[in-house]
Amino acid sequence: MLLCVGNFFGATSEAEWAEYRTGAKKAPIPTYVLGANDHETVSYFPDVSGCELAENITYLGRRGLYSGTSGLQIAYLSGTESQDEPPPEYSFSAKDVSELKTSLLSNPNFKGVDILLTSPWPRDVGTFANSAGEIDTKKCGSKLISDLAASLKPRYHFAALEKAYYERLPYRNHTVLQETPQHVSRFIALADVGNTSKKKYLYAFSITPMSLMDPAELVKQPQDVTENPYQKSRKEAQKTKARLCAEEEPACQFFFDLNKHQGKKRPSDGKETGNSQPKQAKKPPQPMGPCWFCLASPDVEKHLVVSIGTHCYLALAKGGLLPDHVLILPIGHYQSVVDLSSEVVEEVTKYKSALKEFFRSKGKRYVLFERNYRSQHLQLQVIPVPLDHCTPEDIKESFIAQAQEQQIELVEIPEHSDITQVVQPGSPYFYVELDTGEKLFHRIRGRFPLHFGRAVLASPALLALPQQADWRRCAAGRAAEEEAAQARAFRRDFQPFDFSLRD
Repeated sequence: MLLCVGNFFGATSEAEWAEYRTGAKKAPIPTYVLGANDHETVSYFPDVSGCELAENITYLGRRGLYSGTSGLQIAYLSGTESQDEPPPEYSFSAKDVSELKTSLLSNPNFKGVDILLTSPWPRDVGTFANSAGEIDTKKCGSKLISDLAASLKPRYHFAALEKAYYERLPYRNHTVLQETPQHVSRFIALADVGNTSKKKYLYAFSITPMSLMDPAELVKQPQDVTENPYQKSRKEAQKTKARLCAEEEPACQFFFDLNKHQGKKRPSDGKETGNSQPKQAKKPPQPMGPCWFCLASPDVEKHLVVSIGTHCYLALAKGGLLPDHVLILPIGHYQSVVDLSSEVVEEVTKYKSALKEFFRSKGKRYVLFERNYRSQHLQLQVIPVPLDHCTPEDIKESFIAQAQEQQIELVEIPEHSDITQVVQPGSPYFYVELDTGEKLFHRIRGRFPLHFGRAVLASPALLALPQQADWRRCAAGRAAEEEAAQARAFRRDFQPFDFSLRD
């Protein structure tokens, strides 16, 4: 079948449409369309509840659910958003959205629909996601459609009217670790048919109805899944809770004991003893959804934490490339190095220096990289390489060679330059830094391999661990991780170099 969103009639002449209406021409496959989006095309849709417009061309109606013989369920809403009640013939209102939601959600077994068709985009669809190009998703689109999509949980949501193609990363329909896993949703916006810019206006795919799928297969989460962009009430509640926590207990994220004998920790009650510390800088922005790396978050794997400073912390990597693969992470929520305040940058530098000393004492040098792409919280990956195994030049050459193979422009930037001088906040990038101070940089403008950094280090030319290039192959259960963390004794070995334990 062919499903059409947006302006079906467009600039079609009356004479051309008459050929289809009279049967002189025929649509080659069953075609289902949405209704008018403006006053000029209302006359083409004689029955508001839906009807056949011509052979093989069906107007679905103002709103409703189309169920195919295979079990495929397609929810639809025609027109553009209106605040008037009743709305114009070419628009929908809050009442239309409410009635459509009620008709579907009243079924206790409702889990979502296979496809949702609307003409306008949903407002804020780009939140947590890849860029929509020139389209500002915070200003365009309909809030009512955002609410509808959040409630109906479509596996695919198609829309148009912004004259642009945009395929959003898939997003979750559940809260991780708090709700039962559900299927993901994919939003796809299509450009005008035959547009001169050759933007994509056709999306071909095959789909098995949700009702016929194995439940475990249905709820599988793809690697690039993001948080749900529409759960504003949930986000606001989380932001409020985090803000109250920060105001009432300035260091509430420190309230767990890594190791009672590890050393003297900074006070966690907000009161200083002994030498006074400088006042905390203004609080970083709060995450807009669950975050695996904000230290105050319940989602943090705290058994992997090695050291906690004032603004940053050090943790063993989950599914690390090597047993001593660690991450430097900000305690508060920052997306990238470029977004960090000066106080956090200063502490990141201290952790780098401490790790350099630590690994050198073990006969190793570290390679640090950051991928600010499809990530929500800054993660500085720090991986040690034996000093006698390869030189800094070997490491740089391996990164550059593999980048060239994949048509990635990886350039060296001056040793004493700051990354903020070459990239603006919010821009995706990939960054490599050696403990000698040498740096490589790539500005991401399209797709980028998520495991590029690990893959280079795991290659035969460096660590020769190609089977471990994907962290998911190395991940273990919590019990195994806790046992391994104790066995490695990383915290004990690192303690002499841990500046956060010094008075």
